[in-house]
Amino acid sequence: MKQWLKEVARGKRGSKDLSYDETREAAASILSGEATDAQTAGYFIAQRMKTESADEMLALVHELQQSSMPIDIKESVRSTMLDVAGPYNGRKSFLATIPVSLLLAERGIPVHMHSSDSLPPKYGTTIKEVVAALGIPVDQTDQQIASSIEQLQVGFSWTERFCPPLHRLRELREQLHVRTMLNTAEKLLNLGNASSLMMGAYHRTAINKITPLFSGLSYDKVYIVQGVEGSEDLPVHRNSFVFKLTEDKVEDWVVKPKDYGLLCEAFDKDRKLSVEEQCDIIEALLQGHQEEPYTYYYNQVLWNAGLRYYLFNHAESMEEGIAIAKEQLAEKRGYEQLKKWIRHSGTDEI
Repeated sequence: MKQWLKEVARGKRGSKDLSYDETREAAASILSGEATDAQTAGYFIAQRMKTESADEMLALVHELQQSSMPIDIKESVRSTMLDVAGPYNGRKSFLATIPVSLLLAERGIPVHMHSSDSLPPKYGTTIKEVVAALGIPVDQTDQQIASSIEQLQVGFSWTERFCPPLHRLRELREQLHVRTMLNTAEKLLNLGNASSLMMGAYHRTAINKITPLFSGLSYDKVYIVQGVEGSEDLPVHRNSFVFKLTEDKVEDWVVKPKDYGLLCEAFDKDRKLSVEEQCDIIEALLQGHQEEPYTYYYNQVLWNAGLRYYLFNHAESMEEGIAIAKEQLAEKRGYEQLKKWIRHSGTDEI
């Protein structure tokens, strides 16, 4: 470990990127527990100051995957499954991806959500917290998760349960209290081996930096969006970039909620929704509520569901995708899907 620290921690002018193989050696030392806490902390801080390369990030993802227990899902399901990669440090804003995933599942599109408990520096509300509060057990086995996705087209994984090194490193990350390259890598483990990925990033610079690593991952379709708080959820108070990654190029374009009658300019970026508020909004929307104070969240669910239907070839246009979602909400079909998920999980809280 000392030799790799010497390379990445030489200072602004002297530090250099490690090769893919060198990074895998360093990562293996960290994930196995061979590296000391001091060495591990020094490595992650040095990488943050240097900024990691795509090869370094890819090597860390591969080493984390090597240390993880995969979820065995039927190939016929995996071939159309969408992996939803949201921020593991949580969010203040509405987790639209949860009701959107339920709508997609109701249409027969498999969706795999995943996260762990909240992390620094944000300590926001996580998917794990909200899913648990909705009545879904979050400590399910790989067989239970596979069954849920295969039968109901929706499932959630507590990532630290399936990747023990991430659980072991949690205390160290909390003490560091800054983002590290783990914040990106943990989102890309693809435990269910989904063919498609929907991921968020804060801005174009960050997106351009991480796109090269996807050539070494197993996704067939990758879309990265300029979502709220770097999430996979687009807002409806501003325009956003969408990036489509292919083997040889990156396509990008701007999507505008105003073009589809969904613009809501009033948005309080400083308000943090509690877990209870998140659940109340999700259940209200899935039961067809669209009046104030739900208008922004209702439009956001339509916007993101419509976009995902279109991007992943389940609608011919954004307009058609939005119309599908609107009908689902009006007929409370997403709410029925949530109740099925809860029953399948062995609880009966709704």
